[in-house]
Amino acid sequence: MKLPPPNGRPNRVYPPHTPTLHGLASVVTGVVVVSGLYFGRAVLIPIILSVLLSFLLAPLVTTLRRLHMGQLPSIFIAVFFALAMLLGAGALIGAQIVQLAADLPQYQAAIERKIETVQEKTVGRADVMLSRAASALQRVAPSLPGPRATGRPARGTPAVPIPVEVHEPAPTPLGLAQRAFSPAIAPIETTFIVLVVTIFILLQREDLRDRLISLFGSSDLHRTTTAIDDAAVRLSRYFVAQLALNLGVGAVIALGLVLLGVPGALLFGVISALLRFVPYIGIWIAALLAVCLAAAIQPQWTMAVWTLVLFIVIDLVAGQVLEPLLYGHRSGLSPLAVIVAAIFWSWLWGPVGLVLSTPLTLCIVTLGRYADRLNFLTVLLGDQPALTPAQNFYQRLLADDLHEAIVQAERLLGEEMSIVDYYDQVVLEGLRLARNDALRGVLHTEQLARINEALVDIVENLEAVEGAPDAFAPDEPGPATSADATGASTRVAAMTSAPVLCVAGRGAFDEVATAIAVQLLTRYRTACVATTYEHFRRGDVASVDVNRVPVMCVISLDAAASPPYLRNLVRRVRAQETSAALIIGFGAPPGDEADETAASSISAPAGTLGTTTFRGLIEESRAAVRAMEEKEKEPERERQGEVTDRPGEEPGFAPAGS
Repeated sequence: MKLPPPNGRPNRVYPPHTPTLHGLASVVTGVVVVSGLYFGRAVLIPIILSVLLSFLLAPLVTTLRRLHMGQLPSIFIAVFFALAMLLGAGALIGAQIVQLAADLPQYQAAIERKIETVQEKTVGRADVMLSRAASALQRVAPSLPGPRATGRPARGTPAVPIPVEVHEPAPTPLGLAQRAFSPAIAPIETTFIVLVVTIFILLQREDLRDRLISLFGSSDLHRTTTAIDDAAVRLSRYFVAQLALNLGVGAVIALGLVLLGVPGALLFGVISALLRFVPYIGIWIAALLAVCLAAAIQPQWTMAVWTLVLFIVIDLVAGQVLEPLLYGHRSGLSPLAVIVAAIFWSWLWGPVGLVLSTPLTLCIVTLGRYADRLNFLTVLLGDQPALTPAQNFYQRLLADDLHEAIVQAERLLGEEMSIVDYYDQVVLEGLRLARNDALRGVLHTEQLARINEALVDIVENLEAVEGAPDAFAPDEPGPATSADATGASTRVAAMTSAPVLCVAGRGAFDEVATAIAVQLLTRYRTACVATTYEHFRRGDVASVDVNRVPVMCVISLDAAASPPYLRNLVRRVRAQETSAALIIGFGAPPGDEADETAASSISAPAGTLGTTTFRGLIEESRAAVRAMEEKEKEPERERQGEVTDRPGEEPGFAPAGS
């Protein structure tokens, strides 16, 4: 099976799929969607805010309806509650800003002194150093005479312009009112539109759900319903939990600032609660404002330092203790995805997009788990591992990163995975991936050698590593011994009298798979001897009595393909008139019907067992060993039974007079 490419060079790796118009259409669709989001932000922002507000109010509406209130009263009470919260927060922020603006002249002197101190410590020292450097350069460099102005100005030189002043007329009362209220008109309009759309969304929530199901997947109602319910429940829980946590953080910060004596404590509490919706940087914007105000109040820096400590402690407690309890250890998004989403949505929709970036991205990632065309977004932005453990294992082997592969093995074994499960779920699947690449010709000879050496190092490193307790434990403790019987790797445990013979196939990674099988059998106190296909074919296993072997395991990753050499090997084994059980490993993985059909020709002879995992190989081998031991004990038991069954005799005594 090892067919090295010519001159030791790797063959050309062709892409698994040829480019089609589908990829180009996907790119064009993505560009159109992003353009629509950008140019339609004036219409889309109120709608998105209404949808997200409906997710936030949905649990409250459901609770009110469970209290036997009608649908319409429940919706209006929930919307009125949200409006009261918004108006209360706005009034509180306005009152605090007016109070701080009135007291700001009192802090002017302290602010000026702090600015002067900072300038002296930073800019002033830099200015002094630059002045000294300039003076030193002037002393070293030769002085050059500067140009002297001679002659009269040219005739075409323009004259000095005459200054002109423009005086605007005094503004009218209507103009002053318009200038004062114009900044608040747009937010009021947006708030009114959001509340109206939210009411209609809550009124027709079931009808909208049915329409979405009909639009996106009426042919698969189970999958579409699961996706919509998952997105709705996930977003509702996320919003309610985040709102409750942010309100709690804002209240604690406001109380702490009151105890420290910082003015405008309620304002900074509300700002902290609102800005905490902005991931990672929101809370520190509020902290910067509060620290600056605290530094302006006192001539010393004591209040500013304690204010900064307050924000740091509260953010650590909220982020490292409370958020994992409320959201779980995984929110659904990777940290890098949160940052990228914040940049993307703030570029599209400004500050509103920055606040909405996390929930919008979370919704897209949740839908991508069920929509095949959006699955790439789940892979890129989700917090689930991008590669399976087996793929990660094989990728580390390709990258020649043995240390990372061993670290991954120790981490998985430390996470309640037994050593047998690790070999089955990670190593065996990784070996199948490597075999497929070897058959494609994309692994050259040197790379195959490096991968095999790395695999041997990993297997040897795991000899003394213990994972989680397995379903079947060793029969009795005690160290295993090893001996060399065939010139190949040989390991013999000290428990069973007859060893299990493991024969490796001719595949590129069959010897490594055999070494793993020998290690596992040795762990479970089953004597075993390993040899290769070539040794067995030449009859170089004279140290092992084939008739005394209870099990013969033919281990090859090519068993699923049923190659001719493997069929010949099975016929040669069955022709030796031995009662040993023959186990073929490893066949096709579960669910691969085509390869299972191909492997059926190998398992045809009577007494032949097929297995697809190391666990199955160990179980079948140990069962065959126990059966042979029981068979060997039967004559002794029959003899003892004959002696015991003789009349007038007791076990262990001869008849009288003999």
